[in-house]
Amino acid sequence: MKLVTFNIRCDWGEDGRNNFCFRRDMILETLDREKPDVICFQEVRPHVAAWLKERLGDYYVIGCGRGADLTDEQVSIAYRRDRINLIEMETFWLSETPHTPGSRYPDQSICPRTATEAVFENLEEKYVFRVVNTHLDHESAGARAQGLRQILEKLERAVLFPGVPTVIAGDMNAEADSPELAVLGEFPYRNETEGTGVTYHGFGQGEPCGIDCILTRGFVCEGVAKWTEERDGVYLSDHYPVCAVLRPARISEKQEGPFS
Repeated sequence: MKLVTFNIRCDWGEDGRNNFCFRRDMILETLDREKPDVICFQEVRPHVAAWLKERLGDYYVIGCGRGADLTDEQVSIAYRRDRINLIEMETFWLSETPHTPGSRYPDQSICPRTATEAVFENLEEKYVFRVVNTHLDHESAGARAQGLRQILEKLERAVLFPGVPTVIAGDMNAEADSPELAVLGEFPYRNETEGTGVTYHGFGQGEPCGIDCILTRGFVCEGVAKWTEERDGVYLSDHYPVCAVLRPARISEKQEGPFS
């Protein structure tokens, strides 16, 4: 299974030659060539979400805006409609009141942060897996640490298909060795993208750093690659999408129901 984390960059029309309208064709060409099974998008504004649903004909796209009225950016998950079946989907806010739309941690930036969680069935390989897509706060290390812990602890309490292979993907706004990601040491997840180097490049205007992660439990990673396409100074995004090829670590283990 090919899974990609892809910060597609908020389209506010302020990026000159890298405005979204100039990147769209390259994005479509790359996705058509790579054919990932699951894509975890971040910074998806409403009109970009509509464009993804219209143009990614081989995929279903799920997610909602992070604002109290469900507008603004979303962390969308796109999945191949011919290979992947959706069993359950939930959006929750990274806050002390996760089911209150638009809620935030007290020390967070003004931006609400969400996670899109989905339980999927791989129709070809006949196994169930879980994906969480998120985008942690860009200002507060404390909010990043709290948000990541919230996600990890929620997964530990999963009732439907607990213990299935799981991926947490997204823009963590923190390097792998940062204190706010140290909470990962308390949970059985591997950072498959550690050591991949720069993922955020800011179209050459920002300080390069490696903040886009794919964390796994119950998967074996067979390879990781960055998509570094660039044409005359136009990039896929201000982040390099990162793709991991994953297979369940214990595919032979019996699961109940149709997977036994």
